[in-house]
Order: sequence, then C-alpha cells, then structure tokens
Amino acid sequence: MAIPPEKNTRPEPVCPELSCPLDSAGSRAALFAGTGDSAARFSLGQFYIEATDSLCALYPRQEAAAIVSVLLQERLGVPAYLHITEPTTPLSPDNYESLTADLGRLLAAEPLQYVLGYAWFYGRRFNVNSNVLIPRPETELLVEQALALLKGRTAAPYRVLDLCTGSGCIAWTLALELSDRGTCGTGISSPGISAPDYLAPDVLALDISPAALAVASSQFPEATVRPRFTISDILQENCLKSVLGPSSSWDLIVSNPPYIMDSERASMRPNVLDHEPGLALFVPDDDPLRFYRAIARIAAQRLSERGAGVVEINERLPEQTAALFSEAGLHEVRIHNDLAGKPRLVSFCR
Repeated sequence: MAIPPEKNTRPEPVCPELSCPLDSAGSRAALFAGTGDSAARFSLGQFYIEATDSLCALYPRQEAAAIVSVLLQERLGVPAYLHITEPTTPLSPDNYESLTADLGRLLAAEPLQYVLGYAWFYGRRFNVNSNVLIPRPETELLVEQALALLKGRTAAPYRVLDLCTGSGCIAWTLALELSDRGTCGTGISSPGISAPDYLAPDVLALDISPAALAVASSQFPEATVRPRFTISDILQENCLKSVLGPSSSWDLIVSNPPYIMDSERASMRPNVLDHEPGLALFVPDDDPLRFYRAIARIAAQRLSERGAGVVEINERLPEQTAALFSEAGLHEVRIHNDLAGKPRLVSFCR
C-alpha cells in the first residue's frame, strides 16, 4: 500500500499554537532531560511550546504543533485545546517521563502513529507498526468509491478481494461497513453474538509480507465479521492461482499497491523514508506499473459478471494506469481526483 511522496504523517486536528520564542537547542535538551522536582513542576502549556519548538527542525510549525497537540490528547486523555485554556495544568512525573520518551522518538523522525501504536481510518482505530504503512485519509476515498461501485450492482453477501492489504485497513473497513449496510449488525459485537452468516461479506486480503499480515489479522479481535488474510505475491500468477483456486469470482477488487518510483525517494521526508516499509512503497523506475498490470489481469479473470474494482494510483501516471485496465478488457475505466484535485484512483467494471 503506497502513498504519494509528498504526503506525511500530519494528524488531522490542528490546534492554535502558543507563541513562544525559540530556545536554544542546548536548553531545550536540558529541559526535556529534567527529572524529579523539575519534571513535577513542568506544565502542559510549557511542554506543548517546547515540544513544538523542537519538532520545528523536522516539520513546518503548524504541523509540529498539530503533532504535539494530538500526542497530548491521546496520551493524557485531555481535550486538544487544554494546553491553551489551562496551560498551567501540571504534568505528573510519570506523564512527563512518558511524554519525554515519546518526544525523543518523534525527534528521530518516527511517525506519531508508530509512537502511539495506532492510526485512525474511516472512524476506526487500527494497530500500526513499522511493518505496515500508516493509513492515509486519501485512502478513505478508495473505500467510499468501492462502496459506491457495489451499490446496486449485485446483492449481498458480497465477495471482496483486497490485494496488497498491508495493515488491513481497507479489507477490515469494507468487511465492517458492508456488514452494517447489509443489516447484519455492526460486525463488532459482544462475545457469543454472531452476525447472520448469510449476510456477512466474504473478504479475502492478500499480502506478500508475513509481518504485515500479522498486524492486519490483529485488528478488532472482538469482530464477528472478519476478513481472511493470506500470504501471496500477486506478481506471481502461479502463486496467486493456488490461493484463489481455479474459478473463484469476486464482486469487488480493491488495491492500494506499491507505486512510488525509486526516483521519487529524494522528495520524501525522513518520517516516511526512514521508518515506513519500503516493500510497500517502492517500484522500479523501469516498470512502475507492474502491480497494476497484475491487478488488471486478475480483475479481467476474476471479477463476477457485474463486478467492479478500484485502485489507488501514483498521481504522476493516471492515464498510463487507466490504459492498463482498458487494455485488459475492462469497462467504464475512470480516473478520480482527490479533494486536492490530484488524480488518486482508477475505477473499472467488468
């Protein structure tokens, strides 16, 4: 599952920042190394200011402020604005020590979501670590388009194939959303309460990385509707046949595969380049559409009679990507822009 190279791990909430002149690097380091009484006296507002100043070495100030605001909100369970309305709120020594450790990881350019151990996607909290890419808001558009493609095309229960699943955020979201929309409950319920099997979608998610599949399968242990996660290299046709069987068909095929060209590395930030898995990001410059060629082949062979699909794409190659699906014999091939007006998705139908 890839992301555009200019994307970053900016959290969505952005709080107004307190103004404070930048301190010297030495005094900042001394401040965050404090323990004992000095830590006990340290306030929420002071931590916010100093942490934001420190992170400005890696991020624009507004983004650094947003990261610190979300860190405080998630770690302390306080409103995102508390450092503004009640800046003198004291931090306990334990909270101070924990936040200082988190800040150290952030200053090493580790993404906030890895520091927290989770990321939000489509209103749900997903486990993440360095074995999987962090789900991005742009990929929520893929889920929206996938649900729109299914509507009215075929009846539940749906069969969904997710290729290059990564954290499983797409597979899980579709499984749970389709369960809800199929009137079989939330898909997440109390132990012993099962969703009706005849409405539950069949979602199969594939990835080449065992470590990524371990993360994907760890999501939502209480869910009564669960995707199936299987290791497979979609570039190897024989390997894929052994997983899918000789004649299975699917109502929906989705994918957010690796699509960033090696030559684009130079434009990427350390928080992505140094911490997120390259296996899920990069493709060679001499064959940047290798995954889409495989997906188009699979879609042409495996989509049901009224089936459809949607993939996330490299914004630099929208026309070339769309052409692969048309050449494979698929119909209604369309390019969809994201909220910033950039080509983000290609959809297609059988």
